[in-house]
Amino acid sequence: MGVVLSIHEIKLPFIVVVGSKILDKTPSVLESLGGRSGSGVGVVAGRNTWEVAGRIVAEHLESAGFRVNFFEAGEASVSEAERLAGAIKREGVEFILGVGGGRVIDLAKYAASRVGGRMVSVPTAPSHDGISSPFASLKGFERPTSIYATTPSAIVADTHVISKAPKRLILAGVGDLIGKLTAVKDWRLAHRLKGEYYGEYAAQLALLSAKHVLRYHELIASGGEEGVRILVEALISSGVAMCIAGSSRPASGSEHLFSHALDILAPGKALHGEQVALGTILMLYLYGDKRWRLVRSIMRKIGLPTRAEELNIPVETIVKALTIAHKIRPERYTILGENGITSEAAARLVKETGVA
Repeated sequence: MGVVLSIHEIKLPFIVVVGSKILDKTPSVLESLGGRSGSGVGVVAGRNTWEVAGRIVAEHLESAGFRVNFFEAGEASVSEAERLAGAIKREGVEFILGVGGGRVIDLAKYAASRVGGRMVSVPTAPSHDGISSPFASLKGFERPTSIYATTPSAIVADTHVISKAPKRLILAGVGDLIGKLTAVKDWRLAHRLKGEYYGEYAAQLALLSAKHVLRYHELIASGGEEGVRILVEALISSGVAMCIAGSSRPASGSEHLFSHALDILAPGKALHGEQVALGTILMLYLYGDKRWRLVRSIMRKIGLPTRAEELNIPVETIVKALTIAHKIRPERYTILGENGITSEAAARLVKETGVA
């Protein structure tokens, strides 16, 4: 008899539309998903993103005969996501559109998973790969990690809108993708040492996203639509890698654990992608991967923080985060090991990489 393989279910977005000034395509996207005149649509957006894109999307949908409700998104917490889910359920909404950055899209994904609706991702900023992944990062769980919510049924990414996002958010998206260099290393390590499932295709897709933004870093950092399109497509590909893997493994490793540790110790000080990028320098060094210098050089060139002081986080906090990062998800094996690293080793690490 041959080897019996376990069942591996892959859920991917059905439709992805990327281009300039394409918000008017949203009604046809919903129609392709089975929507029709009279179908209920919930537009989840923040106050700013409602003005930037949400209102425009709602107007196009209403013109096409859809019944539209606006739901204002609050903080990225489980309680807020549950509140949204309750409000959406009362209105009998079939489609939930997350129009905004990572916070809004994560809330919409979680709410959609609670009510059983189809979720459509309409990003207004390219700050991380949650645009297309089935995972949501919300406060209120035992640990600050991502949880499985729902895979977006469609993505409508308007590069005209996204290119107007603050440059810091654009660079954060680059930072999040750089992290795949160590995330895939950690996944392979866990496969070799712990027998964890490893998917080469998903891993290579995630790595391609990282290598793509490193190659085109200057174009992306310029903030023009061409560079933003490259970034957005890479972020979507990274999210799809997670869909294929059935977990966040190809996109989240020790560099993300480090970022989550910083979220505990220094909440709100830096953006997720900024912390992940800094963590990637540190973890590449731990692996003995000489590319840590190249990554640091590119980060400095485009304006991503490479030093603790640039994140407005004390060096001591960086060191502490390195010593507790392995505890964030103890079931997820990484280069940090099961016991983590000592304060002395962490202090040497930040000094050797120039983070201190």
